[in-house]
Amino acid sequence: MPHTAARQLDAIHSMLSAGRRSLRIERHSLVLWGLACGGLILGSDHILTPEQLPDLNQRALAWLALLVVTLAGVSLLDWQLTRRVKQARDEAWSFIHRQVLKVWWLLMGLGALMTFAMFFYGGGYMVFAAWLVLIGLGLYVHGLFSEELVEWVGGFIIAIGIAMLAFRLSYTDTQYVAASTLGLGLPLLAWLLDGGKQRPAWLRLAQALGWLLCVLMPPLLAQRAANAHKPPPLPVVSVEEFRRHPAANQIVNLPAGSRIPVKVEVSGDIFQPSAESVLPLVLAQPLELAMQNGQPTGDWRRPGEDWALARETRWISIPWLKAEISPQGGPQVRTSLIVETHHPR
Repeated sequence: MPHTAARQLDAIHSMLSAGRRSLRIERHSLVLWGLACGGLILGSDHILTPEQLPDLNQRALAWLALLVVTLAGVSLLDWQLTRRVKQARDEAWSFIHRQVLKVWWLLMGLGALMTFAMFFYGGGYMVFAAWLVLIGLGLYVHGLFSEELVEWVGGFIIAIGIAMLAFRLSYTDTQYVAASTLGLGLPLLAWLLDGGKQRPAWLRLAQALGWLLCVLMPPLLAQRAANAHKPPPLPVVSVEEFRRHPAANQIVNLPAGSRIPVKVEVSGDIFQPSAESVLPLVLAQPLELAMQNGQPTGDWRRPGEDWALARETRWISIPWLKAEISPQGGPQVRTSLIVETHHPR
């Protein structure tokens, strides 16, 4: 008799849980969106580049159109496949499912508009982290009404997006982490789904941590391989020696106090480009640059430290910019310009 009562109580708990989590996320949906998002992130440096579309307005509109077409195309394909699966199971579109889809469209629309606005207001280094937070929030909301593992993974994706900004990762690092999190993580989540079965919290935590490990390992290994890159042994020469033999393969030592002109391109409806838009910055410490056939290879270092790649280093940040007019000097623009390096040691 006690065993029969226990089985009945378990059946009641299962029905209550199924009623609370009546929404199901389809495996093909995760695979489709993961591959589309991961591929778009990895290919973002090679499509609609400034070399292909020099005009900023045209490039911003082209990216907005690309995002809209991609989101609409993947959504249409996902809806067709989901409708077939639901018809095969003789299921209807529930009220909760329709409301959660509206949340997804709201988040995707915010992401597309945010990406479009960053072309004009800056902050492009945050674009991948922001997309991760939006997609993680969507998965978390979806998981509240479907499977617990989706809820756990959504929270982890939000944490990854916030951590990328907190640790001040370079643009390239955030790109690889975001591509792995979505391109690899969402299909992996589809494989881990178990139909909403009740599992203890420690098992869900173990599954989420295992998912996190599988997602972060590829970009960490790629970063380690990039840090292991070293230019071949080359002679270290001074700037004067480099000027005498500019075509040689060598390492140029820039001593502290060297003046480095930073050319700034200014444009818009008020200002026009000027050849005098140059910031004469002065090095506070020496740097060494690898040169091949008179051109920088992209490798740099401080004397005695490890080599780093220039494209994986964030150099300049502008915390604030202010325009003012003084009675004596006329129109002036004041800004706080911080030039510093952030790269793995």
